Amino acid sequence: MRIALFPGSFDPFTNGHLDVVRRGAVLFDEVIIAIGNNSSKQRYLPVEQMQSQIARLFEDEPRVSVQTYKGLTADFARQVGAQFLLRGLRNTTDFEYENTIAQANRHVNPGLETVFLITAPALAAISSTIIREIHRFGGNVDDFVPFPLPVPPPIQ
Repeated sequence: MRIALFPGSFDPFTNGHLDVVRRGAVLFDEVIIAIGNNSSKQRYLPVEQMQSQIARLFEDEPRVSVQTYKGLTADFARQVGAQFLLRGLRNTTDFEYENTIAQANRHVNPGLETVFLITAPALAAISSTIIREIHRFGGNVDDFVPFPLPVPPPIQ
């Protein structure tokens, strides 16, 4: 079986992420959406909430699952038997960043191949960071996310 791991913080999960998963599900036998703990970021939305909302999106797609993990992505890929990492690229800046990570992951797990999917043009401007900022200040983000986000936390 060709198992792909789609790792990220998904804080929040965007329509761009949704597009990558749907396209990846055509290419692979199984896609595991892996919500990781990025030690350099403080989460905006709780991991548990994001995991359950993403799982609901794919409840009718048995080849797509959602898991959380801590530690190195390459190690987690090995644990779940994934031979591929699935990543979306919006622009050349993303490529530079993702290429460096892909090389490091391959060093840690030599059997792990990273597959890049170019983001659909209509979704290329979407980023979780921008969505968080719009949401944090009470803006409408419905066009950017596949499910409603909770009321934003108070601004401090």
